[in-house]
Order: sequence, then structure tokens, then C-alpha cells
Amino acid sequence: MKRREIIERIVRSHRDQPIHKDHCRCPMPSNREVKFIVADAKRLLLPGYYGDRVAETGNRLHTALLVGRLHRRLRTQVARVLRYLETTRGRLDARRRAGGLVDAFLGRIPAIRSILESDLDAHLDGDPAAFNRDQIVIAYPGFYAILVYRLAHELAVLEVPFLPRMFTEFAHRETGIDIHPGADIGPSFMIDHGTGVVIGETAVIGAHVRIYQGVTLGALSTKGGQSLKGMRRHPTIGDHVTIYAGASILGGATVVGANATIGSNAFITESVAPGARVSIKNPELSVRQPKEGAFHDHS
Repeated sequence: MKRREIIERIVRSHRDQPIHKDHCRCPMPSNREVKFIVADAKRLLLPGYYGDRVAETGNRLHTALLVGRLHRRLRTQVARVLRYLETTRGRLDARRRAGGLVDAFLGRIPAIRSILESDLDAHLDGDPAAFNRDQIVIAYPGFYAILVYRLAHELAVLEVPFLPRMFTEFAHRETGIDIHPGADIGPSFMIDHGTGVVIGETAVIGAHVRIYQGVTLGALSTKGGQSLKGMRRHPTIGDHVTIYAGASILGGATVVGANATIGSNAFITESVAPGARVSIKNPELSVRQPKEGAFHDHS
């Protein structure tokens, strides 16, 4: 097939298939810029950990420069979203509204730092393998995913569309931990190991909750798609609950009471009483011993 024919077929598919952006003559928000925004926000939240400067804590000039750069980058992306959704009367109006939203977001940085400190303490208290707090900040995927979620959730509370999910999906790609920015998660939250964790949009999680790898806080069914938007689809987890690896807790009416423990691989679609311990029966193991002489000692 000649190149001219290939080009014509592709152009024809552009016309015939509704996967295009012609309804909006404005640039989409950039995943590349989201990466830089998250990097700057991390340095603002936890000074000294993510940059080359030895001392960033309390440095007024450095903080001012970082806030200015973060404001410019985030304002540009928020303005793009507002123009895409046609909620503004042009570029200048979009930038003005975006600037106000970013100011409100940056004003929440001290509060985000406070709750992140409780998350950091939860990881240190919950993991005897942790060397110290510094190691958790720079190396633990669970803490990193929670940090990005905390940022994204504040944008979601401000009703900034698109970008919160882009934030958490960036962390999802980095860590394998999928936390929807709409979830409501209390302080002192810990995710240990983390790979495969899924926390849905309408999940509510109390304080001092600890979850392990492969845990799903999900919906019972996604049949109906957009008709379910805005409805409670995900479970509520009380304070001081521990959920071990591979457990699935599903449904908007499912409530796990405070101080409950959910064992590995449990599949839960009904509420659990406070203080309860849920586990599945140990499966019967079948062990076939090797025949004598089947293996040789090569030492």
C-alpha cells in the first residue's frame, strides 16, 4: 500500500470516527505539565527531599520562587480545562478564574502538610522495616500515592475538572496504586506495599486505616455507566480498620465498622460490625511428595 493511500485512509477514519477534539478549539491539559506540577508541589509540601538544595525549609525566597512557578503552571492547565468545558468567555476570563482557583488551592498547602505528617507517622508506626521517616518520604510508593491523592483531592473539592484525575493517574502509573481523587480519606492513612490497590470515587475512609497490596474498595457493578454518576457506589471504612492483602470490599451500602480487621482475600459485599474479624477458611492443601530417587543431590 502506497503512503498516499495510507494517509487518505487515516484522514477518512478521522472524519468517520468520533474520536477527535474538533468541538473545542483550545489545547487540552498536558500530562507532561502535570508531571512538573506534581514535582513542584512535592517540593513545596516536603522541602529538602526532592530537590538538589541542601536546605530549603523556611527559605522565604526559595518558597516564593516555587509558589510563583507552580501558580503559573497550574493556572495554565486549569484555564485550559475551563476553556475546554466552555465555562468562560474567552482566554482572559479563563486565566482570571483559573488564577482564583489556584490561589485557593495553594492556600490549602499548610493543611495538606499537616495531614501528610499524620500519614507519614502512620507508615513509620505500621512498618517495622522502615528505617526512618526520610526513607518513607523518598522511597515508599504508598506514601507517594497518598501525597498525590491529597493534592488531587483538594483540586476536586474546588470542583476543578479533569486535572485531579490526571494527578492520581500519574501516581497510578508510577506506583500501581489507583486512588480516585473524589474519595474521602481521613488522616493517618497507610498503604503498605501498595501494588494493585484500588480505591473508588465515592469511598469514605476514616482515620488510622491501614491497607495492604491488592485491596479493592470498589463498586458492586458498573452496569449502567453514566446513569450511576454521583451515586454512592463504594464502601465506607471506619476508623482504625486494617484490611489485608487481596481483600475486596464492594458496594455503596457496605460499611466496615471501626476497629474491624479484614483478612486476606476476603470478598465482602455486606456490612461488617465494629471490632469484627473477617477471614476465609484455610484452603485444603494437597502436597505430593517426590518419589524416592527422583531428585539428585548435585552439591
